[in-house]
Amino acid sequence: MPNAYISGTGGYVPPRVVTNDDLIQQYGVDTTHEWIHRRTGINERRFADAGVGSAELGEKAARRALEAAGLEPHELDMILFASLSPDYCFPGSGVIMQERLGLCEGPKARFVPAMDIRNQCSGFLYGLGTATSMVQSGACKHVLLVGGETHSAALDLSTRGRQVASLFGDGAGAVVVSATDEDRGIRGWWLGADGRHVEVLCQKVWDIKQRPFIPLDEHGVGQVQPEAMWAYMEGKKVFRHAVERMCEAVLTACTAQGITGADIDLWCFHQANMRINQYVAETLGIPEDKLVHNIDRYGNTTAATIPLLLDEAARDGRLQRGMKVAMVAFGSGFTWGSAICDW
Repeated sequence: MPNAYISGTGGYVPPRVVTNDDLIQQYGVDTTHEWIHRRTGINERRFADAGVGSAELGEKAARRALEAAGLEPHELDMILFASLSPDYCFPGSGVIMQERLGLCEGPKARFVPAMDIRNQCSGFLYGLGTATSMVQSGACKHVLLVGGETHSAALDLSTRGRQVASLFGDGAGAVVVSATDEDRGIRGWWLGADGRHVEVLCQKVWDIKQRPFIPLDEHGVGQVQPEAMWAYMEGKKVFRHAVERMCEAVLTACTAQGITGADIDLWCFHQANMRINQYVAETLGIPEDKLVHNIDRYGNTTAATIPLLLDEAARDGRLQRGMKVAMVAFGSGFTWGSAICDW
C-alpha cells in the first residue's frame, strides 16, 4: 500500500484588506479595534470583489499547489473542494473549478471526479482523510484538495451582525496529496461529530422541510428573515466545545501514533479565534514557537485556514522536509478532526 504525502501547497487571498477600523468607518459597525482584537486576535481580513466566488479563489490556490508539486491539471485523478460558501446551492464548486482548470476541453481534457465537502471549519481535515484514503487504496495517484471561502458576500456587516461578521475573511488554500513509496506522509487522521449542537452555530438561509423552502410574498418573491439569512452563533458554547474537542483530537492523534506533543515540530490549528488556540496550546503545554498563526491577518477563512498555514510555513521555511506536523480543527455541526503528517 502506498503512502500518501502532501506533494505541493498553494494559497491565495484577495488583495482587498479590510481592517477592524474599516468595519467601523466603511460599514458603520458600532465596535472598536480593541474590542475585536482582544476577543479574537484579528486585526484585518481580506474581502473578495463582487463577481468573485469560491471556485475562482480556489483555482488560484490550486494552480500554485500544482506548480509546487510539479504537476499539470490533467495529471490529477480527483478534485475535492471543501467550503461552507460554495458558488451555488448546487452544483458544487468542485466541478466549477474543474472547468476553470481547463480539464473539460482540449487535447488534455480529463473528466476527473469532483466532490464537494461540507464540513465547514473541519472541511479540510475531512477532505484530507478522504484524499489520503483514495491514494492509499490505489484508486488515485494525485488528489487535489482545496479549501475555498467567500464569506464576505454573506456577512451581516452591520452593528446587528458584528459578533459574527468581524470574525470571517475570504481566501483559499490547496494541497496535492500524492502517492509515494517513501517512508513519509500522512500518518493518520481522526474525525468526529456531535449533531446535538447543530443549531449552536448555523446559517438557515432556507428550510427544505417547508413548502416552499423560502417564504414568498404576495408577488411570489422569496423573503428571507434576518435570523435565517445570517449566520447564528452562541459564542460561549462554541468556545467551550472547541477547546474540549480540539484537545481531545490532539490527544487521540498522539496516542494513536504512540507519540507525545513534544514529538511534534509544527502545529497548525484551525484559525477560528486566537483565544481558543491559545487556551488549547496552554492546556496541552504546546510552546508558542511551534505554533503558526494567520488569523491576525486573514480572520477565519474556515476550510482554507489550515492549507493556508501549511503553504505559508512551507514557503517561508518554517516547514521543512522531515518535520512532524499536527493539524487540528473544530467547526459547526459540531465537527472536528486532527491529522499527523511526516513532511
